[in-house]
Amino acid sequence: MITRALSVQQPFAELIMRGKKKIEYRSRPTKIRERVYIYATCSFAEREVFEEFGLKPDDLPRGVIVGSVEIVGCTKGKGKSRWYEWHLAKPVRLKRPFKPKNHPQPVWFSPL
Repeated sequence: MITRALSVQQPFAELIMRGKKKIEYRSRPTKIRERVYIYATCSFAEREVFEEFGLKPDDLPRGVIVGSVEIVGCTKGKGKSRWYEWHLAKPVRLKRPFKPKNHPQPVWFSPL
C-alpha cells in the first residue's frame, strides 16, 4: 500500500509518468526506497520547460495524484552541486487521477 505522495510541478510530473524523467533533483537527500504517489502541483514550471518538451500547460492535470513511481536510490549531485538526485523507476499512471484528502505539502505528504 502506498502511504506517501511526492509533490512535483508540471510538466515534470508528466515526464515522470512517461518514464522520461528518471531523476528528481531536491535540496535534501532521502532514505525512502519505496513506491510513492506523484502529486501534480497546482503551480507550473517556467513556460520554456513546456516548450522544450512540446507540452501545453492547459493539457496537463494539476492538483491531483496522477500516478506512482518507485524511488530506487539517492545520490549527491556531481561536483559542487548542492542538489541530490532521487532516482526514479517503474512509473505507473492512474487511470483516473484523484484529489488527495489531505492538504499537499511542499515535498512529502500523506494523501489518504
